[in-house]
Amino acid sequence: MPRTAIETSTRATIASDAAVTSLQRVAIFGNAGGGKSTLARQLAAVTGLPLHVVDKIQFTAGGGAVPHQEYLRAHARLIEAREWIIDGFGDVPSAWARFEAADTLIHIDLPLATHFFWVTKRLIQGGFATPPGWPAGSPVVSSTLNSYRVLWRCHAHLTPRYRAYVAQVRDRKRVHHLRSAREIRRFLEAVQHEVRSAR
Repeated sequence: MPRTAIETSTRATIASDAAVTSLQRVAIFGNAGGGKSTLARQLAAVTGLPLHVVDKIQFTAGGGAVPHQEYLRAHARLIEAREWIIDGFGDVPSAWARFEAADTLIHIDLPLATHFFWVTKRLIQGGFATPPGWPAGSPVVSSTLNSYRVLWRCHAHLTPRYRAYVAQVRDRKRVHHLRSAREIRRFLEAVQHEVRSAR
């Protein structure tokens, strides 16, 4: 069977040659400042899948934390739905439950310096407006400082686990391991091409 445009446009290994129109549950994840939220919004616009941002069920407007058990219940209900794109982390148990429920995994895994640069760029832009995908009124400066701290921890501990996980499940899930801004752009272009071709 010939490969789809998505498969040939990224270094992903995909379990099936099914067209993108068959995607139902998509988990987008990776270190802070990797462009996950931007890609999630763009992918939702192209595919028509409902988009959910973990931060918006984990935090209230203004940045206050939702009680953890309440978050876990909301997250469990969310991943039971038939279709979704979910952007974010939450915590380790909920993230891995989401990955298992997903049929498509998109791991954004850029060089650490790029993540740092994009977090800084978001901070500068956040001086004028709350970054898209964040709960309204989120404290941009303190959240960005936390992102800087998360960058190191994620790179040292979570990123190796992400890489091992996507390598392990690529025979049973669609896996897109995107390692540069160029690969992210080519992936989105391939999705757009397949959606147009399916219409």
